[in-house]
Amino acid sequence: MAADRRARAVPLLDRRLLFVTGKGGVGKTSVASAIGVLAAAQGRRTLVCEVDAKGNLADFYGVGPLTFSGTKVRKRLVAMCMDTEESLKEYMRLQLRIPLLSRLGPLARTFDFVANAAPGVKEILTVGKLTYEVKEDNYDLVVVDASASGHVVGQLGSPVAISELVSVGVVRSQTEWMIDILTDPEQTGVVVVTAPEEMPVTESLELIARLENETSIDVAAVVVNRVLPELFSHGEEAIFDRICEPGGRDHLARSVGEGVDDVLAGARLAVDLRRGSVGHLERLREELPAGLPVVYLPYLFHRTHGTRATSRIAEALGEELL
Repeated sequence: MAADRRARAVPLLDRRLLFVTGKGGVGKTSVASAIGVLAAAQGRRTLVCEVDAKGNLADFYGVGPLTFSGTKVRKRLVAMCMDTEESLKEYMRLQLRIPLLSRLGPLARTFDFVANAAPGVKEILTVGKLTYEVKEDNYDLVVVDASASGHVVGQLGSPVAISELVSVGVVRSQTEWMIDILTDPEQTGVVVVTAPEEMPVTESLELIARLENETSIDVAAVVVNRVLPELFSHGEEAIFDRICEPGGRDHLARSVGEGVDDVLAGARLAVDLRRGSVGHLERLREELPAGLPVVYLPYLFHRTHGTRATSRIAEALGEELL
């Protein structure tokens, strides 16, 4: 079934809802923010939503703290931070016709009690908000900086879990349209971000297997982040190896002066790191489901993130996708 969905899948940016996830530390926020920039640059009305309240999506756009109401960060691009209590208020106002209150008071306390007692309630308020934006056509594309790989399956499966618990009524009818959007591969997909290292590759393969076995949501693509460039061609690497030998290094030092050892050591480190990542990339390609698109993003050699880094990642992403 998954292979059939991929065979007729639309291009990544032509979908309406993308959940970007991955092992912590691989750069999923970088990728989510860059997808938003790329989509907006192509003329799509785009919303990027941060699910984790402790996240730093705002830093990637160079703006102040994000809120539930959203912040315009550039033309056709809005960023927001999920707030389940605000999502509940909006749901009550729009779906149940209950006037918007500044605070929910006793109802909020009841909600917290129910949410803590019944897993999936807070998750469905998150997923519900995002699918609602798609349903109402408020944006051409909604990009979600989703939970890390250990939690995203439960988040994505929350509408089905609630639907199975409630057989009739308004809650059941609300989850049905959410499920329709989530399980439509022409609208919704999961982007799994990984890195060319052992643990991220292993966790990504496990996550993709869980998504395909436990949900009906399409895996749209795998993004391999922080891929080191190949410093030398095969012939150049042989020359480099000879230069690194004592005689070659001494001759080069006499020709160009001091500092040669540091330069050669840096180049050797880059070559060794690249060689070490090759095996992980080969394993990833071999074990991924057939037909699943893989996108490669280069390692950016700077220490901080921000608007410049986001734009560079978006450019690299565009070169891969377009």
